[in-house]
Amino acid sequence: MARACEVCGKKSAVGNSVSHRGKAKYLGGVGTKITGISRRQFRPNLQKIRVTTANGTHKSLRVCAQCIRSGAVTKRVHNEPFRLPKSAEKKEKK
Repeated sequence: MARACEVCGKKSAVGNSVSHRGKAKYLGGVGTKITGISRRQFRPNLQKIRVTTANGTHKSLRVCAQCIRSGAVTKRVHNEPFRLPKSAEKKEKK
């Protein structure tokens, strides 16, 4: 299973990890120097959640946190919210 979001396709990206030493000039130092550059991975924040699909079935997906927050997927509802019976609603309105 790849480390990728099953909704938007976001996956790992590569970049550099840059190490510095010294004090910045604006803080009164002589400036910072780069002491090392090594490769690193930027990984998406994937969560394994149960999702309700369009036809009403439930499916387990690996989805990034951004898709969950944006509402691109709908999480499964464990319990329906409590609702009064129809006869009780009519009595309250009167």
